[in-house]
Amino acid sequence: MLFVKPLFKLCADATSMRERGCYREKGPLMRQGPSSGQISLRFLGGVGTVTGSLHLVDLGSCILLLECGLFQGPRRRAWEVNTTFSFSPPEIDLLLLSHAHLDHAGNIPTLVKQGFAGKIYATSATVDLASLMLADSAHLQAEDVGYLNRRQSLWGEATLKPLYTPEEVAAALPHFWAVPYQQEVRIEPGLSFTFLDAGHILGSALILLEVAWQDRKIRVCFTGDLGRPRLPILRDPYQVRDIDYLIMESTYGGSLHAPAEEAGQRLEEVISHAVAVGGKVIIPAFAVGRAQEILYELYQLETKQKIPVLPIYVDSPLTAEVTRIFKRHPECYDQETQQLFDRHEDPFGFKRLSYVHSVEESKALNRAPGPFLVLAASGMCEAGRILHHLIHGLPDPRNTILFVGYQAEGTLGRRLVEGARRVRILEGEYPVRARIEVMHHFSAHADRKDLLNYVAGCGSGIKGVFLVHGEREETRALAQGLREMGLPNVHLPALGQSYLIPEKAG
Repeated sequence: MLFVKPLFKLCADATSMRERGCYREKGPLMRQGPSSGQISLRFLGGVGTVTGSLHLVDLGSCILLLECGLFQGPRRRAWEVNTTFSFSPPEIDLLLLSHAHLDHAGNIPTLVKQGFAGKIYATSATVDLASLMLADSAHLQAEDVGYLNRRQSLWGEATLKPLYTPEEVAAALPHFWAVPYQQEVRIEPGLSFTFLDAGHILGSALILLEVAWQDRKIRVCFTGDLGRPRLPILRDPYQVRDIDYLIMESTYGGSLHAPAEEAGQRLEEVISHAVAVGGKVIIPAFAVGRAQEILYELYQLETKQKIPVLPIYVDSPLTAEVTRIFKRHPECYDQETQQLFDRHEDPFGFKRLSYVHSVEESKALNRAPGPFLVLAASGMCEAGRILHHLIHGLPDPRNTILFVGYQAEGTLGRRLVEGARRVRILEGEYPVRARIEVMHHFSAHADRKDLLNYVAGCGSGIKGVFLVHGEREETRALAQGLREMGLPNVHLPALGQSYLIPEKAG
């Protein structure tokens, strides 16, 4: 029944940071457990927003966290939120991690630094990705703080510190334990969890908690980020059934995606226009998942000779490392992708594709004339080499900035897609003359229809749904759809709010 193995490996993304206003004075959890033998759910991050996922489950004998994500937003607020937990980290027994994106995993080093000593369970692919992304996050923070401190010293102001260092990432990694999909793990008598494929990114998992209560089991499913069916590379989300309570993401709870089948045609149109005017296509993309999906689509377009001949660059050392991890985890592939590799075809390494590693090569791209396509992290334009491509690319009307992922409120990416004509990047201000294009075809999140269909597939026994990880408008729209389906007790938790389940004990 129990099969786990520790992975203590340090590798080398991104940045992001945790929940708006969720910082409070720390307080003990008291450890007497919830009243009436019920389970207590506390929603401490990733509610009313799409960053900083953090939920606490108090079972009395065991207190666990679902996720520990970074809040992404204005610098001062991000620092306050990410450095202050509303609980005492030493009192947490374990952490269950759905996937490696930094808005779900990126504050783990801070948790460990503040005294968490338990195990962190995740799938093997998630452990590999998280070790890489956390190390890169520390590296980017150090670079960012170094740049800002040079300016601070000129102005005689106090120096800044990174949220965590590479050494603090290394100290967190021994807490990670890898667990296969569909392997039930018993934490203690009457408490177990199982990871089920969420189909969102490599290694992403639904988390099914089973808790003995009175004379039966309570089954609670946390979706993490739920993927879309019928997308390339990864398997479709596993349909969980016969659950009592569902904690569900709602990123696109009121929106429908463009059909994934049209992604190639839309990408072809954008590239053809840029080639015709001699411009660059600059794609901000998350190093995990989104970048690989775009490369897969570009591979298909090139194989079918659908796009003009032009160089394609991946200017992200992290993306290169992540892509290597993708190749190490065929257990996550769908049948079509597995067959490609069985035929010795590599959708992540085709002829016109070059991976850019050194800073000098990256700078040379900024000076080079188009047409070419460059893909760089981070996906919300908050850090990384994409900032320099935007600095050089935004003022030129021949260029196209193509957004292929969700842009959270308060990010540079959000300002660009909302039509800003001038933006501030790294203490400079730049005009926006380039074309801004947005494609929702590549989203790895389930949309409104997918989410409603998924809940319908869970069966008729759901007693309560808690909607998280969505801006309020999207969450309210999804809640209305679920109520129209006849679901009882659809909750939109406020930050810090607690619920007891079963909701009527006894």
